[in-house]
Amino acid sequence: MVEADPARQLMVVRYGGHITPAEVQRTLQDAPPALARLQNGFRLLVDLTELEKMDLACAPFIEKMMDLCQEKGVAEVVRVIPDPTRDIGMGIMSHFHYDSVVSIVTCSTLADALKILTDSSAAE
Repeated sequence: MVEADPARQLMVVRYGGHITPAEVQRTLQDAPPALARLQNGFRLLVDLTELEKMDLACAPFIEKMMDLCQEKGVAEVVRVIPDPTRDIGMGIMSHFHYDSVVSIVTCSTLADALKILTDSSAAE
């Protein structure tokens, strides 16, 4: 699922259950209209709270999503990864698909991620 909240300059991407490449590809198709509603400097929340499994073959589509966000001007990425064994290498991919000025934080709970996003928007 992809959602854009222009008022908060936030895009939310959620993956749950067993995610296949076809599902990530569909999410990738939903991204451009969501990104069009946001301005340069937006924030991205990637929520894997409900993720059970993500096929390794999803990686190229995740990388493309990162590239789209980078092209649009993402400033901050906050990820919720409660189970590190379900991370298919997003941290490593980030080094290649986001500029070094993009703030990237990984949390184990959605509550922690929301606090970070609230604190960062209050600081602006």
